[in-house]
Amino acid sequence: MAEKQEEMTPTEMKVARQVEYYFGDHNLPRDKFLKEQLQLDDGWVTLETMLKFNRLKSLTTETSVVVSALQKSKAGLLEISEDKTKIRRSPDKPLPELNDEYKDSVKHRSVYIKGFPLETTLDEVQEWLNGKGSIENIQMRKNLQRQFKGSVFVCFETEESAKQFLERSDVKTFKDNKMLVLSREAYHAKKAEERKHYKAETKAKAKQEKAQQQKHAEEKEMGLLLDEKTGCLLKFSGELEDVSREDFHASFSGHGKIKWVDFTRGAKEGTLLFDGNAKEAFEKAKEANGGELKMKGSSVTWQVLEGDEEKEVLKKIIEAQQESYSRSRGRGALLPSGVTFGGRGRSGGRGRGGRRGRGGRDQGRTHFQGKKTKFDSDNEEDEGEEAPAAPKRELEDADSPPAKVAKTENGS
Repeated sequence: MAEKQEEMTPTEMKVARQVEYYFGDHNLPRDKFLKEQLQLDDGWVTLETMLKFNRLKSLTTETSVVVSALQKSKAGLLEISEDKTKIRRSPDKPLPELNDEYKDSVKHRSVYIKGFPLETTLDEVQEWLNGKGSIENIQMRKNLQRQFKGSVFVCFETEESAKQFLERSDVKTFKDNKMLVLSREAYHAKKAEERKHYKAETKAKAKQEKAQQQKHAEEKEMGLLLDEKTGCLLKFSGELEDVSREDFHASFSGHGKIKWVDFTRGAKEGTLLFDGNAKEAFEKAKEANGGELKMKGSSVTWQVLEGDEEKEVLKKIIEAQQESYSRSRGRGALLPSGVTFGGRGRSGGRGRGGRRGRGGRDQGRTHFQGKKTKFDSDNEEDEGEEAPAAPKRELEDADSPPAKVAKTENGS
C-alpha cells in the first residue's frame, strides 16, 4: 500500500497504527461490529463508518488524514478504494486460523511488563516502546472497573523480537519506576506459583481460624461447665500407699455417686468427683464410719474444694476425661455418641472411674458429645493479578458507534 514513502507526521503515525489495529489479527476476530460491516461490501468499510470509532475520532475527523496515513504506512495490511472513501484488509493477508499452533505462537511472541503508573496512557506506552522492536499489539490490562492495572502484554511480530526485547537494558525503568519484564510463558508460570502459594496460605489460615474458633468454643463450654458444676469435688490426702480407686468407691457406696477418681495408686493425695454434692456425700460416709472416715485404717484429710481451686481441679479432670476418650477412639473402640466415664472403664477394665455398681458406668456418667463434657445431673433438657483469559477487547475505550457493539482502544 505504500504508494508514497514520505515521512509520516506524528498524527498520521497514530492514525495508521489505530486503523491497522482495528483490522489486525488480534482485534478483528473478536470485533463483532466490524465483522458485520465486512459482510456488507466484500470486506470494504467506509471511512465515514471508521470515523465513528471513538479512539480514531479522537485523533482525526478528516478522511483525508486517514487516507494519507495509510498511503504512507509500510505495513501493507490495508487497501484503499479508488475513490478513497473505503478501506479493507488486503485479501493477500488473510486472518490466521485461531488454532493451538497460532495461540502458541502468540504466547512465545508476547512479553509481560508491569510497573507503569496507573495514570499512564496507551500513547505513553507506545512512545516508550518506539524503537524497541516490531510490535504487533499492546494490551493495556484493566480491572473489572475498566481501570488500568499498571501492566501490559506486548505481542511482537516475531519470537526473535520478543527475545531481544527481554535482553534490553533500557526497559528496566519507566519514568523512574522499576519495571518487571517477563516472557508471557514466565509470567504464567509465576502466577501459577503465586496462586499455589496463595491457596496453601489460605488453607492454612482457614485451618488456623477454625482451630481458634473451636478452641474458643471449647473454652466457653468449659467455662459454662465450671460455673454450673460446683460443690462436687472432694480432695483427700494422707498415707495412701495401699489404697486403690476401688477403695474409695467402696467407702462412699450408698452415700454418694463417684463419677471420677483422680488418683494414682501410691500417691499421697487425689480428688473425687461426685455426681451431686460432695459435702453431703462426705458427711454421710463419715457418719456411717463413726465420725471419722479413714482409708484402709489410715487417717485421711478431706476437703471440699471451692472457688478458683475447685474450678482449676475440675478443669483438669474434664481434660483428663477428654484425653482418655481420644485415646480410646485412637484404638478403634466402638463407643456410642454419648461417651461415658466412670465405673471399671469403658470395656469393664479398671479405668479411673472404679467399679460398676459403685458409682461406675451404670450410675454416675460423664457424657461426651464431640468436645463437650456433660453430667447427668445437668440434663434438665439440654496476584497480584490473574493471567487473563483471551480478552474479548484489548483496547481502552468504547470505540464503536453507540448503537453497535462496544469497542476498546487500540493496542497495536
